[in-house]
Amino acid sequence: MKTALNTISKSNSFSIAFEDFKQLTKVGLAASVVFSSVAGYLLGAETISIYTLLLLALGGYFMVGASNAFNQVIEKDLDALMKRTQNRPLPAGRVSVPVAMFIAIAFTILGVITLYYVNPKTAMFGAISIFLYACVYTPLKTKTPLAVFVGAFPGAIPFMLGWVAATNNFGIEPGMLFMIQFFWQFPHFWAIGWVLHDDYKKGGFNLLPTGERDKGTAMQIIMYTFWMMITAIFPVTGLTGDLHLSVVAAVLITLCGIGMLLFAFKLYHKRDNKSARNLMLASVTYITLIQIIYVADKFIAG
Repeated sequence: MKTALNTISKSNSFSIAFEDFKQLTKVGLAASVVFSSVAGYLLGAETISIYTLLLLALGGYFMVGASNAFNQVIEKDLDALMKRTQNRPLPAGRVSVPVAMFIAIAFTILGVITLYYVNPKTAMFGAISIFLYACVYTPLKTKTPLAVFVGAFPGAIPFMLGWVAATNNFGIEPGMLFMIQFFWQFPHFWAIGWVLHDDYKKGGFNLLPTGERDKGTAMQIIMYTFWMMITAIFPVTGLTGDLHLSVVAAVLITLCGIGMLLFAFKLYHKRDNKSARNLMLASVTYITLIQIIYVADKFIAG
């Protein structure tokens, strides 16, 4: 009986530790980063290498895990003040700072090495992403809403990273993929900032451009959504090197953008959390759909 109880206890302890590890390294966020990276790779690759794809996916997870582990170490005391984050492993006391730092450093090293085996440029951009997120974006979050602008840089790297992984080259094509995801970051994160505004204030964060859930913030969301839409269809002009987009694909992407823009206008008129939450969900759907359209267009339209 005692042996059985010990076995159950160990099983529960392992389950809790595994959940804490997933929270610390943000497995859910890593999945979206890997998806973007794979989409970028498929766009840039002449021939698909499963080996390279696996390295890219693993390196992408290490990159996200390192960034978020560093972030949670830095913000441990602030996370304890917010309802959304107070049960994270560090503020809840289930994981110590030295253990979290070990994971962060180990993931950084493993991420850079893994991506280096893809090619050196991919490893370089991965390292830049970790540095910007942990050392620039995270400290700025309590100081200025411009932190969102800084955070948009590492946030926009994954789509671009896939192309660089496929070609070992940085030019107009990955630059365009970067810009598409860069402009998308603003309506996406400002929608999150709107929903969580009160909770963020408890931790000293204010990520909305005007500092308030007002018409000014909503108007900026509309403006950046518009620029996101223009950037997303720009490759249809034929001015982006080997990155192509057919007219049909451009129309589909425009329709996706109009859908997201309608949610942004609804937020402008209602200025409530429900509208902001709907915009946030619409933004996630948008970026996923357009990446699928880009990849499908390459293989269908040639």
